Amino acid sequence: MLSHRVAPTPFRSAALVFLAFLAGVAAAAPTPAEAEVRANLAYAGTANPRQMLDLYLPRERPAGGRLPVIVYFHGGGWVGGSKASGKATLTPWVTAGGYAGAAVNYRLAGEAPWPAQIHDAKAAIRWLRANAATLGLDADRIAVVGTSAGGTLATLLGTSGGDPALEGAVGGHPGVDSRVTCVLNRFGRLNFLADPAARSSPGQAEALAGRLRQLFGGPLEERTELARAASPLTHLGAEDPPILTVHGTADGVVPIAQAEEFDAAARRLGARHELVRVEGAGHGFDRPDERRRSREFLDQHLRGGPAAPGR
Repeated sequence: MLSHRVAPTPFRSAALVFLAFLAGVAAAAPTPAEAEVRANLAYAGTANPRQMLDLYLPRERPAGGRLPVIVYFHGGGWVGGSKASGKATLTPWVTAGGYAGAAVNYRLAGEAPWPAQIHDAKAAIRWLRANAATLGLDADRIAVVGTSAGGTLATLLGTSGGDPALEGAVGGHPGVDSRVTCVLNRFGRLNFLADPAARSSPGQAEALAGRLRQLFGGPLEERTELARAASPLTHLGAEDPPILTVHGTADGVVPIAQAEEFDAAARRLGARHELVRVEGAGHGFDRPDERRRSREFLDQHLRGGPAAPGR
């Protein structure tokens, strides 16, 4: 069995291992010049730093055609994290050639309650699509990748395409589609109303309750309809884009039971979903097998690479 690292906190662990994960994905490729970074682009038309993104472009682009885009949403339990992690996360993909990257900030729970976070996420996708021609991006090939809370946002982007209740009015491109091509969800919460009994400790459950109280503007038991609408599971359907969920079997922050529930629902509904279980891993990991599968998934759906073998 492959070993895995244990970090002091689950969210720091998730961030560190995800950087290692994406660095390893591109390790075998030659390393051209450093990526061009266009920082602090205001996707919502405001001066709020929580509504800005960083765009990463290869300095040497392939001749002809526009670049598919990998859009990254950070984790942090809805109360922390930032797009700054996007540099280490996205640069290996971009410098290896063939992709552009975008790292997105969104408003945290301390500034604005739900659904501000998904409204910001959708506004960022609309901005990228509206400006695709100017930036040399392919508006029809946009993948979203996220860890933990960012994984929830990424998956909800995939399952709620066309839902006006979650679309919001952030930004200046209300008529632009916010649908995405595919989703890579790394241990994101998929059902806010799931039984919390699988928490690794009472402290974990108490901390989660506090974060969700802040996110939803009150105790979860008083915000059940809002929490249900925020859950990617609620919106899952056969017309959704392909979703790959990667989840550790020993995750005490977001129990793997959530990913398994989502996978079972996808099978019933005919949705395109694959669950990769990472044996013995907690809330954050870096394993060669899941790294390779994630690379195959993005190449398949963004660049028309060969499909990976079935599970």
